Amino acid sequence: MSTTFDRLLLMQTFIRIVEAGSLSAAARQLGTTQPTVSRRLQALERQLGQPLVQRSTHALRLTETGQRAYARAKALAVDWECFEQSLRAEPGLPEGLLRVQVPHAFGQEHLIPSLVQALKAAPGLRVDWLLNDAPPNFIEQGLDCAIRVGGKAEGSVVAIELARVPRVLVAAPALVEGRRIATPDDLAELPWVALYTFYRQEVALKREGDGERARIAIRPVLATDSLYATREAVRLGLGAALLSGWSVREDIAQGRLVQLLPPWRGEALPVHLLYPNPPAPPARLRYFIEAMRRSMAGPLWPDMR
Repeated sequence: MSTTFDRLLLMQTFIRIVEAGSLSAAARQLGTTQPTVSRRLQALERQLGQPLVQRSTHALRLTETGQRAYARAKALAVDWECFEQSLRAEPGLPEGLLRVQVPHAFGQEHLIPSLVQALKAAPGLRVDWLLNDAPPNFIEQGLDCAIRVGGKAEGSVVAIELARVPRVLVAAPALVEGRRIATPDDLAELPWVALYTFYRQEVALKREGDGERARIAIRPVLATDSLYATREAVRLGLGAALLSGWSVREDIAQGRLVQLLPPWRGEALPVHLLYPNPPAPPARLRYFIEAMRRSMAGPLWPDMR
C-alpha cells in the first residue's frame, strides 16, 4: 500500500506534468528522468482507476477525469503548503514556480519593475510570465493566476481589484495644429486610431467634476488590438486615440503627444488579479498579490494639466 508520502509525490508530479505541458519538461523541472515521471503518472492512474492524460506524439491533453483531478490536486497542494507554513514559527520567503498570464502591454511595461523587485527579494521564487490578452484558462494553461485589464471575471475564480486605469484622449501635436478642439463634438472631425479591444466605431467619454457624458462616433483610419501599435501610430500623426494614462504620460511630458480636452476621459478600466478558487492561495501567490498591489499603489495617471 502506498504511503502518504508516495501519494503526495505522485500528486505533485501530476501537477508538474500538467503545468509543464509534457513528461520531459516535467522531468527537467523536477530534476529527474522522463521514465520516472511516466512511472509516477501510471502509478497515480492505477490508484485512481482511470486515465488522467491522453498522450500523443505532439501534445498532452487531460481527460475529463484528469481535469477534475488536476483542480483537486492543486487545492490539496495548497492545503498542504498552508499546513506546513502553519507549523513554522518564522515562515521563510516564498519558493517555487508561479505561472502568471498578463496583458501584453501592461505586462511588458508597467508591471516588470515590480516583478523584478519581487523576484530579487525572494530568490527561491520563479515566475513564468505569459503575455496574452485572451481570457485565461487556468486548467489548460496550468496558470496560478492572471492579471486582466478590463473585462469581467468568468468561472469559479477569486477576483481582486488592484487598480483602475484612467484613459485619456491624445494626438500628435502636428495633427491638431490649427484645429479648434473645444468640445467632444469637435473630436468627430479628427482621423482616429481605434484600439478595438475597447472601442471601434465610437468613444464614450465622461467629464471630470460634473460627470457629464458624451458618445462620439468615429471612423478609424486604423483599428488594432495592440496598445503599442495604437500608441506608435498616434505618435506618427495618423490619428487621435483614447489610451491608458500610464502608457502615454511620458509622451505627454516630453511633448511627443498632447492631451485633448483634459476634463474629458474614457471610463477607467479595472485591473483584476484572478486565481482559481481553492480553499486558500499558497504563500508564493499571496506574496505575488502583495507585490502587484504595491506596483499599483501610485497613480496610474498623475494629473498633467
